[in-house]
Amino acid sequence: MQPSSSGRLLGLNPVQAVAIVAVVGAISLIAVALAYGGITLVRLGGSWYYLVVGFWLGITAILLWRRSPAALWSYSGLLLGTALWAVWESGLDPWALLPRLAVPAGLGLILVGCTAGNWSPAAKPARVIAAVFSISSLGLLVGSYFVQNDRYQLPGHSIALLESSGTGVRSWNHFGGNAGGLRHSAATQINAKNVDQLELAWSYRVSGSGTTEAAGLATAESTPIEVDGRLYFCASTNIAIALDADTGTELWRFDPRVALDPATHKVCRGVAFHGEALEGRACSARIVMGTVDNRLLALDAESGQPCPGFGDDGFVNLNDGLGVVPSGYNYVTSPPTVLNDVVVVGSFVFDNQSTDEPPGVVRGYDVSTGELRWAWDVLHPEALPPLQPGETYPRNTPNVWSIASADETLGLLYLPTGNTPPDFFGGHRSTAQDRFGSSVVAIDIESGNVRWHYQTVNHDIWDYDIAAQPVAVQWNDAGRTVPALLVPTKRGEVFVLNRATGVPLTEVQELPVPSGAATGEWLAPTQPFSTGMPSFAPPGLEEASMWGATPLDQLWCRIEFKRARYDGLFTPHSTRGSIVYPGAFGVINWGSVSVDPRRNLMLVNTSYLPWYQKLIPRDQADELGIVAWGTPSDRELISPKGREIYYAQAGTPFAIDSRPFLSPLGYPCHEPPWGELAAVDLGRREIAWRIPLGTTRDVAPFGIPLPTGIFNIGGPITTAGGLTFIAATVDNYFRAFDTETGAEMWKARLPAGGQSNPISYVSTRNGQQYIVIAAGGHVPMQTTPGDYVLAYTLPAAVAEREDGVR
Repeated sequence: MQPSSSGRLLGLNPVQAVAIVAVVGAISLIAVALAYGGITLVRLGGSWYYLVVGFWLGITAILLWRRSPAALWSYSGLLLGTALWAVWESGLDPWALLPRLAVPAGLGLILVGCTAGNWSPAAKPARVIAAVFSISSLGLLVGSYFVQNDRYQLPGHSIALLESSGTGVRSWNHFGGNAGGLRHSAATQINAKNVDQLELAWSYRVSGSGTTEAAGLATAESTPIEVDGRLYFCASTNIAIALDADTGTELWRFDPRVALDPATHKVCRGVAFHGEALEGRACSARIVMGTVDNRLLALDAESGQPCPGFGDDGFVNLNDGLGVVPSGYNYVTSPPTVLNDVVVVGSFVFDNQSTDEPPGVVRGYDVSTGELRWAWDVLHPEALPPLQPGETYPRNTPNVWSIASADETLGLLYLPTGNTPPDFFGGHRSTAQDRFGSSVVAIDIESGNVRWHYQTVNHDIWDYDIAAQPVAVQWNDAGRTVPALLVPTKRGEVFVLNRATGVPLTEVQELPVPSGAATGEWLAPTQPFSTGMPSFAPPGLEEASMWGATPLDQLWCRIEFKRARYDGLFTPHSTRGSIVYPGAFGVINWGSVSVDPRRNLMLVNTSYLPWYQKLIPRDQADELGIVAWGTPSDRELISPKGREIYYAQAGTPFAIDSRPFLSPLGYPCHEPPWGELAAVDLGRREIAWRIPLGTTRDVAPFGIPLPTGIFNIGGPITTAGGLTFIAATVDNYFRAFDTETGAEMWKARLPAGGQSNPISYVSTRNGQQYIVIAAGGHVPMQTTPGDYVLAYTLPAAVAEREDGVR
């Protein structure tokens, strides 16, 4: 006989009684949440599972309170049904099964535990079955991981060698290793057989024994360069530093004392070098750097002092000719490009504020004197004539904020362009404003005129600008060796262009894309797809691919997905709210790709994060107080609810709420992997292998290192020793992979986030090969802040046994 309602807890010890009350309460709350959310989801045309389970759990809670063995039978049935539903909906993908099975199975084991003891003997069989079903659910989850673990690895490619684009570099005197951004070292001393013996050679801190804040290296994204045994790099506040490349000893530092605005995104991705030797007259070799307060400076590479013959005592004011520039709206974040004695600099523009942003002009200066040689603006195919007094460059034009590449033989500079501000609305743009947006533009270095351009997005309103440095290679086109340019994009497409003409060397198709623009907007009917190359564009989203750490936040993501508009890669923005995937951050960002010319493999690291974007009509935006940054009482980044990120887009019919599509617990609302590393066989034009990159160690509760692949920024390098080195991930690790198979060969824990590109060089003094990475953290990605530069090498005895490049 069951206990009466007034004595349901009689016969239980205090611990059991508390456990029953707690479990019944928890199950009841979960049941109500699932039922309520389930009703909402069903009304939106979604799955009935959550509604059914909500009511089922409610019945289970009632039975459990009554201490009825039927509670255990009921929950066992729920577990069985959930397992069948999970496999039916998502197959054996472990990351898809995780939120569907882990919490129900864990709750089942808790239920079994709290019903042990003074329950009716009739409950024993039910407890056994519930325990078996709970353990089986967890077993299914664990087993699916091992079944699926090889899903991303496709080893054993056939290497069809093409004409080499060179053997790489032994030093590293450009941001991308060489002028063409190959990111490949010719050194073989460190290789797959000995990389596990890498050890820390030296560590340098910008702040010395001081604080990270004093150094200003957070979000540094800095890639050092190495010239004649010296490393040159910059802190995020543009402190320029030279180190001894063998020991890490500081040789000099120069602080330009930049003026900072709260809106300034403090980033310095690197510096550029010009000159042949460190000996001779002052500034015969110089370091050139743009600053976050919009200056261009040249420093003596020997002493670190400003070059007196360059501009005004070593500085050029880049605000000249820009007209009105609100503080924090225009400045330099990426290293300049130096070619044929011309130093070329673009700029970051504070996007999405208005239709009256500062000019996106690109300028070439004489590297010796700082005199303006030419200025190119996207409204014109030819360089602009010199400005007359009172004149300014055209406003609100696409900018070049990322890293350019150069071809010394052809005398061409390859500029990756952004789109016309604001990023997410283009109804106001002229044909000229759209012409060179989200393109690669080949500029003649002597004249500043456009030689050719290739557009990767027509009328870009998704911020799919080209963030990655284009990469110069030699391409085997039906037996002909052709100078080529690999163009990785935020979309995940990789275009292959003739470096001299801009003509695609692999198939590109213009394919239809979704229509249905917002009021005042228009959409391009087609977009170019690089169908002749493997694509890293993310798979399409659907309700079943929504994710969460628990069934509850997965349900939340499902509801938000069904409420929003989603039509694939080029989903238009809407007042209803749209899911844009891959979103503004993109699949491939400024870290770009690396090419191993001997193995003919292109290494690509990718990130996958959808964005939620909702257009806000201007009258509503005004009511919310959404105005451009710098406007009195601006609230551009202030949210009344705590989740929105508002951008004013003043001058258009809409402001916009633009933010990552995350669950209430802060996880991406789509299934892992969230980051990958892959190799493309350029001969066969196929993916040779792809693996998840990084773990959840530094973002998951309790530091649980799930191998989901993780969000990353920064890029890879390859070496002739058959290794690929990359940090980039938010889990603060620096890793080495076998370039041919994707097997992880080595990793080191970094003291701060490694959101930068590594480099490699061989010392001319001791013959050691070094691998160097800057670990400064990344504020938007919330990785560990720091101000470190770290160098790794082999023990001397091991290095002496190798036949590496010396």
